Formats: sequence, C-alpha cells, structure tokens
Amino acid sequence: MSFTDKAKNKVEELSGAARERIGDMTDNERMRAEGANQQSDARARQAGENVKEAGRNAKDAFTK
Repeated sequence: MSFTDKAKNKVEELSGAARERIGDMTDNERMRAEGANQQSDARARQAGENVKEAGRNAKDAFTK
C-alpha cells in the first residue's frame, strides 16, 4: 500500500467525521448518515489494503 492510498483513506475518514458532526450540530439526519457511511467506507478500504499488505508480507517471508 502506498502512502498516497493511506493518506486518501485518512482524508476520506476525517471528511466523513466532519460531515457527521455537522449533521449532528444542524440536526440534519441525512448529512449525519452520509458522514457515517463515508467513514465506514474509508475504514473498509483501509482494512482491505491492510489485508493485501499482510498477504504480500507473508509471501515475501516464504520466498526469502
């Protein structure tokens, strides 16, 4: 996983958190839900990238 992928996922997660908080403050349920969804999507992408990286590391450990 590249640094840019990690950074993009983190920015997306933080953006979702901000959107969720704004939805809380303005009592806008739709914005709150969109923010929560955006956060969970970013976390899922990050988890997928972590799994791929762990697979590559395991492969490298066996090929050395």
